[in-house]
Amino acid sequence: MAGSFEYFKKDIKEYLEKSYKRNARILDVGAGSGTYSNLLGDYFRDIEAVEVFKPNIERYELEGKYKRVYNTDIRDFRYEYYDIIIFGDIIEHLEIEEAQEVLKYANNRCKEMIVAVPYCYKQGVEEDNIYEIHKQDDLTIENMIERYPMLELLYGNSYYGYYIKRKNIDIDKEEEI
Repeated sequence: MAGSFEYFKKDIKEYLEKSYKRNARILDVGAGSGTYSNLLGDYFRDIEAVEVFKPNIERYELEGKYKRVYNTDIRDFRYEYYDIIIFGDIIEHLEIEEAQEVLKYANNRCKEMIVAVPYCYKQGVEEDNIYEIHKQDDLTIENMIERYPMLELLYGNSYYGYYIKRKNIDIDKEEEI
């Protein structure tokens, strides 16, 4: 599914617009159909994207929606710094250890991390896209915090959650400072 659930989109938009200036640098990981460009592009000017599935880049005309689009796997993508990194419906597509590494890498390269996940949602290959498979189809509020201690819940219901980067934590030691 190249799109995303509508839960809390308005809340996330308001949260980011209140918290960050228009010139904040944003990376949208797993751009899919361009959900976060469509949501935030009227306010933020500097949004780049990573999209692993090349047909999505063409089908959804992502190069016209983002300042720059990288056709690569986030597990291989190396970057310096973004003010905000958005992982919208991404980590459930990665094995636990892979997702932990990706988030750990991002944690020190951004001021804010937004991680959106569906809870207990099974999904297989869709539209010939093997990257759509959910490798963590057992996610819940409880195991999100257990698996990803660098995150804290911002918005959520029984179906979907938005997490942000937890403040005052050394993720190498996984303890509060």
